[in-house]
Amino acid sequence: MCTMTFAIKEINQRSDLLPQLKLGFHIRDSCDDIPVSLRASLLLVNGQPEIGTKAERVNRSKGQEWNIISNLGCAAVQSTVSPVSYFASCSCLSNQRDFPTFMRTMPSDAFQIKALAQLVSYFGWTWVGVIGVESDYARFAIQLFLQESVQYGVCAAFTHFYPVVLSQQALDELLDMASSKVIINFCSESEMNGILREIRRQNITGLQWIASEAWSTAKSLWEEFGDLLTGTLGFAIRRADVIPGLKQHLMSLRPSSIHKSAFLAEFWEETFNCRLNGSVNSHSHMGDNYLDRLPCKGTEDLNDVYSAYSDVTQLRVSYNVYKAVYLVAHALQDMSNCIVGQGPLPNGTCKVNFDQNGDPIAYYDLLNWQRMPDGSLHLVKVGFYDDASSAGRSLCLSEWLNFASQASRSVCSDSCPPGSRIARRKGEPICCFDCVPCAEGEVSNTTDSLECSRCSEETWPNKGRALCIPKTIEFLSYNELMGVVLCVVSVLGACISLSILAIFFTYKHTPLVRANNMELSFLLLVFLAVCFLVGLLFIGEPSDWLCRIRYPAFGISFALCISCLLAKTVVVLMAFRSTLPGSNVMKWFGPNQQKASVLLGTAVQVIICVIWLLTSPPHVNNNTDYSATIIIECVTGSEVGFWCVLGYIGILACVCFLMAFLARKLPDNFNEAKFITFSMLIFFAVWITFIPVYVSTAGKYTVAVHIFAILASAFGLLFCIFAPKCYVIILKPEKNSKKIIIQR
Repeated sequence: MCTMTFAIKEINQRSDLLPQLKLGFHIRDSCDDIPVSLRASLLLVNGQPEIGTKAERVNRSKGQEWNIISNLGCAAVQSTVSPVSYFASCSCLSNQRDFPTFMRTMPSDAFQIKALAQLVSYFGWTWVGVIGVESDYARFAIQLFLQESVQYGVCAAFTHFYPVVLSQQALDELLDMASSKVIINFCSESEMNGILREIRRQNITGLQWIASEAWSTAKSLWEEFGDLLTGTLGFAIRRADVIPGLKQHLMSLRPSSIHKSAFLAEFWEETFNCRLNGSVNSHSHMGDNYLDRLPCKGTEDLNDVYSAYSDVTQLRVSYNVYKAVYLVAHALQDMSNCIVGQGPLPNGTCKVNFDQNGDPIAYYDLLNWQRMPDGSLHLVKVGFYDDASSAGRSLCLSEWLNFASQASRSVCSDSCPPGSRIARRKGEPICCFDCVPCAEGEVSNTTDSLECSRCSEETWPNKGRALCIPKTIEFLSYNELMGVVLCVVSVLGACISLSILAIFFTYKHTPLVRANNMELSFLLLVFLAVCFLVGLLFIGEPSDWLCRIRYPAFGISFALCISCLLAKTVVVLMAFRSTLPGSNVMKWFGPNQQKASVLLGTAVQVIICVIWLLTSPPHVNNNTDYSATIIIECVTGSEVGFWCVLGYIGILACVCFLMAFLARKLPDNFNEAKFITFSMLIFFAVWITFIPVYVSTAGKYTVAVHIFAILASAFGLLFCIFAPKCYVIILKPEKNSKKIIIQR
């Protein structure tokens, strides 16, 4: 009130603003009661024809503005009165259809609600209680908060309206609902005082209060409830650093000049605990205590005491009042210089509005209630909200927030960590959810992810399913134990084969070597060495050319070996037949025919391989069907071609086994037929076992099974056929004589 009178006095003393006009004022007491406020407002409307020159209507009471201004609407439309409010923040008043002449220097609560929603979201307080005094102010504010908070992932744990006059039952109901440690309260300091008193009585601690702008700077609460309010956050309307001359104006009060004003008289009497003679104060402590007070001496000085009245460090509401008065003055100045029909506004009018809703630009300071070493309250500005910010960030917080690490934690459900996703609970708020791990092959790399994303074919989730990492490349490598062992065994087999070949070549003139078809034995040993070395083609990282060589080399080398065995078996049978009287069968199956039969048996396999390579050749493939592994493998291309190669080897082996079985008991010393029969049995056992194992394994183990089958069958042929001969040649040389052979 004094700021308003100061601003009017200041304007009236200026020569550059309204030089031809003088502003006056009428002050009515709202008594914090809607009927009284309405009566006083209507008196102003009906008694003062022009707002700018005679009256300014202001309203301080939160929650009354909608009822008062809505009733003033009809009167305002019919007159030239335009209400200007410095503290009415209800968003309902932005409706220009219902309140076409209403203006204010107080931001709409719609902006405060946005700021509050962003604030609680910033600190991760997604489960907050929202309460307010039963009034238009709190009702519209809470309704807006419930709508706005959804887009920030914030939910109301509970909402509650309590009466202006707090009963014990109302307090109990309110505290029983407090399921959240973070509570936003839309009220004035008087209602907050009652709530804190009950909280103190019930010894409730650990609450994080979020203050609306109506009590965010209410220092009077600190003296009694400082321990409950430490750390409180709240948005306060913009503060003016200084209003020049206001401090002196406020401190210039003297008893002689205030005894006719009920407002100032009450303030003076309460501040100095005295009684003014002739005071018009008729409602201040009219009891024995008041009557017992000593008369004011007249020497009282406001400089000697502290009061909120003379504290100009938090010029927020007062600054709004100051702006409101100057708003009227400048509007009158513009109107006095404007010619109707030539004005700057539509249709040449001269009437000016703040904006399309009659609202000012929203700006709030974010204050944190902190305790000083001496126990006093320090309102620290830790951020601000500027709706007109050009930086794209309406809410800006200071990096220095020492209370944040100790702030309450208030969530319905814990955040879902990376590697999981949110699963909504049916029928519950969006802040209440379960965390479900991402499915196999899926990841989420953010907190509270709504869904998991599938990794590409070349990647796979890490252990926490928070990141797609490259899959492990798998193939039978020379760098792993299994590859090294198979490589060593393959080379060893080839060396043994060549060593036996050297032994046979050294003893080629001995009866034993000559009696067992020396040339076919030499060829068989060479082909067996090749079979052992073919296993090396299956080790190492596959490539297209290696795949095209691997399978034909395997098929042809074994066809050569089995063809040699088949030729040796035929030789045994032919040799027996040639011993019969009159038989000359050996001349039809001499050395040249034997070599030709080997080539003929192998030529069929070569033709099969050529057809296979020309139609659908083997090639390298990156198999991504497995979970965390990319298997680089050689695929056969044509399954028919692969099984034809194996089938032909099987046919040769069957024919060889059948003929060797028939010749196993022929009367010949060192008869090879029985050794060939036994070697074929091992060969069949190996490859019959190979088929189901090969089909059921995957990756490098399939390749290892294939190499094992090659080595096992090759060793079976090598040892069954040549081990007995080497034993005689090396360890029993006395048996390696023509005489012994003839005797048997």
